[in-house]
Amino acid sequence: MKTTAAVLLEPGRPFEIMELDLDGPGPGEVLINYTAAGLCHSDLHLSDGDLPPRYPIVGGHEGAGIIEDVGPGVTKVKPGDHVVCSFIPSCGHCRYCSTGRQALCDMGATILEGSMPDGSFRFHKGGTDFGAMCMLGTFAKKATISQHSVVKIDDWLPLETAVLVGCGVPTGWGGATYAGNVRPGDITVVYGIGGIGINAVQGAAHAGAKYIVAVDPVPFKRDTALKFGATHVFASAEAAAEKINELSWGQGADQAIICVGTVDEDVVTSAFSAIGKGGTVVVIGMANPEKLTIHVSGLELTLFEKTIRGSLFGSANPQYDIIRLLRLYNDGQLQLDDLVTTRYTLEEVNQGYQDLREGKNIRGIIVH
Repeated sequence: MKTTAAVLLEPGRPFEIMELDLDGPGPGEVLINYTAAGLCHSDLHLSDGDLPPRYPIVGGHEGAGIIEDVGPGVTKVKPGDHVVCSFIPSCGHCRYCSTGRQALCDMGATILEGSMPDGSFRFHKGGTDFGAMCMLGTFAKKATISQHSVVKIDDWLPLETAVLVGCGVPTGWGGATYAGNVRPGDITVVYGIGGIGINAVQGAAHAGAKYIVAVDPVPFKRDTALKFGATHVFASAEAAAEKINELSWGQGADQAIICVGTVDEDVVTSAFSAIGKGGTVVVIGMANPEKLTIHVSGLELTLFEKTIRGSLFGSANPQYDIIRLLRLYNDGQLQLDDLVTTRYTLEEVNQGYQDLREGKNIRGIIVH
């Protein structure tokens, strides 16, 4: 069969709209009609070279849609089911899934290769295999993906909204609630208020943080952070540091959550300095793999029992937390609708990413 997709052919080039051949679902696989895809910064890392994949690759790792067909042995879903895709598949039986760490599932080993776990591909053109970002390729109209990459959701939920809980929402929300372990009365600082950082703000508010300090140079994003639960906003880490010291009576923040588009040494140093004794720095944003971006005082780390930890998918469990977050939304306890700044067609994908670069969007989505 044929499908239309936005493809990256090499680093430094924009997405190109192409018609590709698509294989039908094999054992354990499903054919999905995507209805919506989120424009996440991680796909920019592919084109910028910060997160080099195997090229060519179909972009997009935040998606929702309707199952069209299933292959042999599929038990999780059936044709007609509404699903949200998880950019990390979860097999349910590897060491990490079995210990409640689905975000680290071994099936995620090929997400940058864009292949299925056995090394094969489902997109093709002219004898060339095309990968699918995170085994999903949500910038395609249709895709064949693993059943372990989908989570069935209630069919009354709008898919254009539900798509957000496939990456950005749980990554930020879980970064605060799970990785950061925000508790009532805490002081939490969030660096970078995009599609992930805004949900770290929302997660910290849910968890009962007394003060939530949001740091972003873009005025629109600072204003939005206030609407989602931030108590204080600043354009720079330096300006925020003074207020954090005042709010904490010199004790420092309890958590500093780094959600900037590309993590560098400066933001890590600022976050490490902002937290007090026993505090935690959660690094969510991606960094250039060729650079060492964390340089802190080992003495301070030990004597003040500070913690620096990474977090993927908010250290959440996709098969549980995607449903959990959507039920919070359904009950009016989680803001999702207001996260979407602009909707685009697939052909407008490059404009969407230009708007992201210019700080115009909290979250843009493609409507297929």
